[in-house]
Amino acid sequence: MYQNFQAELDWASLHMPRTKRAVSSLPDLSNVKLACNMHLDLKMAPLVEGLLSQGCEIFLTTCNPTTVQDDVVNYLVKKGAKAHAWRDMSEAEWSASFDKALNWQPTHLCEMGADLTTRLHDNADKGESTPTIKAGLEATGSGISRLNGMAPRYPIFNWDDLPVKEGLHNRHMVGLSAWQTFFQTTHLTLHEKVVVVVGYGLVGQGVAASAKAFGAQVQVAELDQARALQAKYDGWPVVDLKEAVKDADIIATATGAEGVIGARHLDTMKDNSFILNVGHVAKEIDVAYLKDNSSHSEPMPYVNAYKLKDKTIFLLADGSMFNLTAGYGDSLNAFDVTLAVMASGIGHIVGEGSTHQSGLYLLPEKAWKSAL
Repeated sequence: MYQNFQAELDWASLHMPRTKRAVSSLPDLSNVKLACNMHLDLKMAPLVEGLLSQGCEIFLTTCNPTTVQDDVVNYLVKKGAKAHAWRDMSEAEWSASFDKALNWQPTHLCEMGADLTTRLHDNADKGESTPTIKAGLEATGSGISRLNGMAPRYPIFNWDDLPVKEGLHNRHMVGLSAWQTFFQTTHLTLHEKVVVVVGYGLVGQGVAASAKAFGAQVQVAELDQARALQAKYDGWPVVDLKEAVKDADIIATATGAEGVIGARHLDTMKDNSFILNVGHVAKEIDVAYLKDNSSHSEPMPYVNAYKLKDKTIFLLADGSMFNLTAGYGDSLNAFDVTLAVMASGIGHIVGEGSTHQSGLYLLPEKAWKSAL
């Protein structure tokens, strides 16, 4: 993807000073084996390289195969990391990566989606041997939802719900980068377009606000009564999704849940409409239904055209996380804040955090505020 990888990495590092400071302030990590399950794009390289320089052993897996940048993984492996991740790896290969990471016997986990923790607990429930994890980090709402449904066997620190993560990345950057990627990918703007945003959590709020700023006519579909009321108070028309898809030019899913857009929605969408997903889960849209019931072409990179009956539906990035699969995701300066907090969180789980009893905790303020 990168024409001059080292030049782009140098550029990223130049504009990520908070991450550099946060990593350099970490203690010696020579006794830490950190298994990471996260997006593996260019912006992650300064963090991982910095951790390696502090003596940390690292095993890299991905939380989403469509967002892996192979040159990033290859670079980090040359720097000393172990990895089992590549772009568009199959479901079986992706699943196997979780077992490989756990068989590596990590001491700590750093996750986006709780895949490693879920696999570890599933294995333990089957009576299989599992590594002794001292503490973990979780960065996503989807992951926190999964963790709330289990009794963690070690302390896990939630940093998705920190004000700086919610207010910066979730609320602003996902929506902004999603529409920037839309413009670059389709060569279209949002003018005269009816955009239906599905889900009005913090990510959905940012997607809606950015779409409006770029000229769209925005509607919100939200099942939760409290969030739907908030959307009304924010000035958005709140619509029934089943009816709204009939007139939508663009549907953007931002729920983090599976099966949000199904056959009944796809069958009633209008000709030449677009669907994109910016949620963490790659299964918000029933892609299998489209593939099984339509012909397929790719008129532009990351624009998947499905001829369904008498119409064409354009599914962007085949339903994967659009802003990071087809685009660059967060800006360097904004993600610098995110990674600095992440680095500080790693400092917490290898130190005081590892002394906590098993359970799910919010990453304490003293563990991350200095990173800002």
